[in-house]
Amino acid sequence: MLRLGSTTTLDHMSTTGTDRAAGLGVLLAACVSALVVNANTSAVTILLPAISEDTGASLDLLQWAVTGYMLVGAAVIVTSGALGDVFGRRKVFLGGLLLFIASCALIALSDGAAGVIAGRMIQGAAGSTILACGMSLLSVAGSGAGQMRAITLWGAASAIGAAAGPLIGGLLVDVAGWQGLFWIDAGIAAACVPLTLATVAESRDPDRPRSIDVLGTVLVAVALVPLVLALSEGSSWGWFSPATLACLAIAILGGAGFVAAERRAAAPLVDLRLLRNRVLVGSTLAILLVAGVLNALMYLFSLYFQDPATFGMSPFEAGLATLPAAAAMIAITPLITPFAVRIGPRKAVALGFGLSTVAAVGLIFVTSSWAYLAFVPSMIGIAIGLGVANGPASSASTSSVSADEVGQASGISNMARYVGGSLAVAAVATVSTSVTDSSGAAGKSVADALAAGLGAAAIVLTLMSAAGVALLVLMGRHRGEKTTAVHLAAAAAGTSHTIPTRPAPVTTPGGVDR
Repeated sequence: MLRLGSTTTLDHMSTTGTDRAAGLGVLLAACVSALVVNANTSAVTILLPAISEDTGASLDLLQWAVTGYMLVGAAVIVTSGALGDVFGRRKVFLGGLLLFIASCALIALSDGAAGVIAGRMIQGAAGSTILACGMSLLSVAGSGAGQMRAITLWGAASAIGAAAGPLIGGLLVDVAGWQGLFWIDAGIAAACVPLTLATVAESRDPDRPRSIDVLGTVLVAVALVPLVLALSEGSSWGWFSPATLACLAIAILGGAGFVAAERRAAAPLVDLRLLRNRVLVGSTLAILLVAGVLNALMYLFSLYFQDPATFGMSPFEAGLATLPAAAAMIAITPLITPFAVRIGPRKAVALGFGLSTVAAVGLIFVTSSWAYLAFVPSMIGIAIGLGVANGPASSASTSSVSADEVGQASGISNMARYVGGSLAVAAVATVSTSVTDSSGAAGKSVADALAAGLGAAAIVLTLMSAAGVALLVLMGRHRGEKTTAVHLAAAAAGTSHTIPTRPAPVTTPGGVDR
């Protein structure tokens, strides 16, 4: 069985040919919802200073609006696909839309950090469900070249949303307040509900075991939440304090429990046998590092550029200021896959991380006297490096396994993307805050202290990028596939979701309710 994006199987499609295009309704529902979810995800960091000012919550606390979203997303991204397989993909997709609408309303109506963070955690579950089931609905609605065209459009919509999010979010803060983004997103998601009901056929996988790996989902959270909590609070608690050590111990036990549970599960979140595949492991680690460095970089820059002691940019100006990173990543997308095919995916991944490492090193030496233009070369260099590494890594994560293992491989890589983002943001936030506070206590000006904090956080980004170079060993001699439009879409969308580059095989009809 071929499973794409989560654990959703695609070989039970109602079709009479080998090339069937997806209908306009399902295309609009899936692509528009993917654009909104990715735009919302990338925009929130830009909004944090405005949310902090309005609610009185500290930025350190509001960091959980970012990491909490990713933590829940990591736990739910595969489970939501399994729920769609068993109970109906359209039904679960609609549930994700309704949950997303409710989370947007909760966040927009909140006057304190608790509501914002809780809403964002709910949004993590909703967003991952929409992405996983939306692509699955597209995949079962088409076959062959038609299926690939639909997935290409879905990937393009995801990439556009992720790139435009900070700019849109910043503009809406200036025009309608930070709540405006969430009200507009809720409205667009609400419009997708009747569209889905009217145009999208229900589908499920009748051959999939009806067992849902709830224990595995819970244990993902048990392993990750205390780990992120330790990274976030370790500097204030003390790295060897009982609280920090207890969090780390719980995380280790949660991880061990997850491995044990997956070995016994009838339909596990992660097929542990796949971890014997060196290329899959290497590409998954590359995806984790790319997501970590990129999310951490945007978090740091969004806050630094808006701080009154540095540039004092408005949210819209900060969105514009981070635009070179997104623009650079999009600009190189057409070149990534052909380049990776020519030199080999493992060399491309290593080269990309090498470029990101060199660019991140430049940020270590930041001072309060730097003008904005001084940040641009590092920003572009890191973005290009991560783009070069991410494209072939995302492709290799699914092309290095057999057809019936693609879904599991895709689920693993998507889970890794959320994990990398949550851990890296927590780590750089802790380092930046700790060094900023200690520099201020030592008598430095606010601007100098903030620059010192950013420089220290850049060391973390440098080390993460350098670790990616070492993946040259794990990636082996895997060769890339011939470049097509879907490869370009996969490379562009790869920072937010892994999409397949091969069509699902057409077999006997079944599993689709008309």
